[in-house]
Amino acid sequence: MNPTFNAKELQELLHNLTGQGALTEAAVLLGCLGLSWLICFLLRKVLTVQGAVLFGRSVVDGVLFPVFALLLALVAREFLKGLVPVAVFKVAIPILTSLVLIRLTVRVLSAAFPDSAWMRAIERTLSWVAWIVVVLWVTGVMPAVLEQLDGVRWKIGSAQISLRNMIEGTLTAAVVMVLALWVSAALERKIIHGTGNDLSMRKMISNIVRAVLLFVGLLLALSAVGIDLTALSVLGGAIGVGVGFGLQKIAANYVSGFVILAERSLRIGDMVKVDNFEGRISDIRTRYTVIRALNGREAIVPNEMLITQRVENSSLADPRVLITSTVQVAYGTDVRALQPKLVEAIGAVERVIADPGPAVQLSAFAADGMDLTLQFWIRDPENGQGPVKSEVNLAVLAVLNAEGVEIPFPQRVMHTRVVPAKEEG
Repeated sequence: MNPTFNAKELQELLHNLTGQGALTEAAVLLGCLGLSWLICFLLRKVLTVQGAVLFGRSVVDGVLFPVFALLLALVAREFLKGLVPVAVFKVAIPILTSLVLIRLTVRVLSAAFPDSAWMRAIERTLSWVAWIVVVLWVTGVMPAVLEQLDGVRWKIGSAQISLRNMIEGTLTAAVVMVLALWVSAALERKIIHGTGNDLSMRKMISNIVRAVLLFVGLLLALSAVGIDLTALSVLGGAIGVGVGFGLQKIAANYVSGFVILAERSLRIGDMVKVDNFEGRISDIRTRYTVIRALNGREAIVPNEMLITQRVENSSLADPRVLITSTVQVAYGTDVRALQPKLVEAIGAVERVIADPGPAVQLSAFAADGMDLTLQFWIRDPENGQGPVKSEVNLAVLAVLNAEGVEIPFPQRVMHTRVVPAKEEG
């Protein structure tokens, strides 16, 4: 497709757009759009993809609709050559091409950064740039603009670089990075939602795949801009010095993240206690780990801290957790006869497990009564310890009330000293 138009060709294009053949082209173009919609509709039913980059939220909202429409328009244009003057397709094909690029970029960035507030601004900017390029292309001004851009040159080392080369290289680099983001996001979603019980290992694999694809995409993007990749050896040395001084903490966190995921000492779903903060691991990133407490608070813990400091993991080898409670009974209570009844009542609580079973021990002789220590185990610490401890205490209280066992109040023995009065002299 040659974009070069002169004034005469532009006048001929406008004349053909108002001719009878334009109606035929418009009808064929509408048929191409309808056929593209039908293909996307059937593919979406077969592939059962919802909300993806290819299909979007609706049939015409993804990338595939303009892609199929563009391909069908190219075929239809070749078929109509020699039958009618081609005018409508000279305008429609650049528009569809711009629509493909806009949809691809916006959908991929929206999928990669779903909560970003600046996505709307990027979408508007890309749309304006794409439509301006289409207007310049159709009107025939684009060759003159490209010629002027090619005339702006400067020398970098031994290479001559023009403004046109920089713009084309930047656009190519942007497309390459968008495709890399798209592929990495698709693979990450596939790996994370794949089969297998070890979510942490799948998370590590997805992080590695994403990093490798983005690195390869960056190299291809730099090559497309015209940067000599051999210069990266010097850049790598500079980065190494920077990491050694200013970026060592960030680098340590990234390395620690991969070590945690590889060793599987901490896994998503484990109950841990780090720096007096206790909660469940909800996500493990390459730089930090998210720990969610039972009260809803979330802590973002750098991965280096999880490697260099002591971490209490309640779910590493065995998810069972021991919980204790105490109750005091009055002196004179038959503790030996009371113990099996309390054990039976504790074991009847829903979350208390039978192996190891609950136990009741006479732990101390206090000033006001005898202290009994209640011990029981649970298998689901992520559901909290407070509710099950409350149920156990209520069950114990019911047994004490049924047996008539007194829970003593604080008692004090007072001695009164009588001082004899002095004799009168």
